[in-house]
This record gives sequence, C-alpha cells and structure tokens, in this order.
Amino acid sequence: MAAQSTNALLFLVSTLFDLALGALLLRVLLQWTRADFYNPLSQFIWKITNPVTQPLRPLLPRSRNIDLASLVLMYVVALIDLAVIAGLFAPGVSVFALAFYALLKCVVLAIKLYTLSLFTQAILSWVGPGVNNPAANVLYSLNEPLLRPVRRFIPPVGALDLSPLVVMLALQVLVRLIPLPALFA
Repeated sequence: MAAQSTNALLFLVSTLFDLALGALLLRVLLQWTRADFYNPLSQFIWKITNPVTQPLRPLLPRSRNIDLASLVLMYVVALIDLAVIAGLFAPGVSVFALAFYALLKCVVLAIKLYTLSLFTQAILSWVGPGVNNPAANVLYSLNEPLLRPVRRFIPPVGALDLSPLVVMLALQVLVRLIPLPALFA
C-alpha cells in the first residue's frame, strides 16, 4: 500500500510541474515561431503565464524571438520540480546533477510537446481538412519549422504528407538518446 501512495504522490507532483512547464514552454515556442498572438489558444497560454513572467521582464527582456524571462522561469521550475522529487524519492542527488537533469527535462519536454503537436496536427488534417480551426492554425505555426526541411527531401505521396511521421520518428529516437533518469522524466 505504501508503494501505491508513493507512486500516486510522484504522479501528482510530476503532473502539476509538467503542466506548468508545458505552459511556459508553449509560451516560448509560440513567440519563437511567431504564431498568431490573437488566436484563442495563444491568448490562453499568454494569460496563464503572464502573471509569473511579468516580474522578470525588466531583468530578462526578449532577445529577437526568444522570451528569455519565460525560458529562465521554465528552467527554474524544472529545477524546483526535480529538487522536490529528489528530496522525496532520491535524497543525495547532487545540485550539479539536478541542474543538468533540469536542462535535460526541458529538452525532453520540448520533444514530447512537439511529438504531441505533430500527432494532433496530423489527426486534425485527416478529420477536418481545410477547416479553419484556431488550434490547427497554432499547430501549423508551431510545427512548420520542423516539417519544412523534411518536406524538401520527402515530398507528399499523392494527398498523403509523410513528413510528420518522419519528424515524430526522429523525435522519438532523439528522446531515447537523452540520459534522463526515469524518476525525473
């Protein structure tokens, strides 16, 4: 019974931190890809992350298309997440290891988010092709920088675009090469 409650606590802590990290990561990626700011999905991400990123703006302004305040805050949240998990389930992990694993966690989260967004975009293209959907517009803006280079080498076969499949496969191989311990993933 104790193992089940430990697993439940680990799941809860990880999920709450992953939701916060995902929102911050989406904010960074939506600004980086210049997604439509007035899209309802973009506005939602902006409104839920603005209260925590606004105080950092004077210290960390935007650099080109990179929201440094959100990026630094995302890393700090990942570091706190791993410190809490290490404190509860793996005491004795060094601060340097936690700092390294927090960086890896951000990279893994970005890969997982891109994989999910590519999958969702592919499903939306099958279910409602040509339909103007706010989520589809944001997904297109988000995924096009990854898909465009692949489309140069793998053109569509008839009406079927295989580039999302190739990119998702490459992302899954990449995530398996990242040495993040399972406890922190």
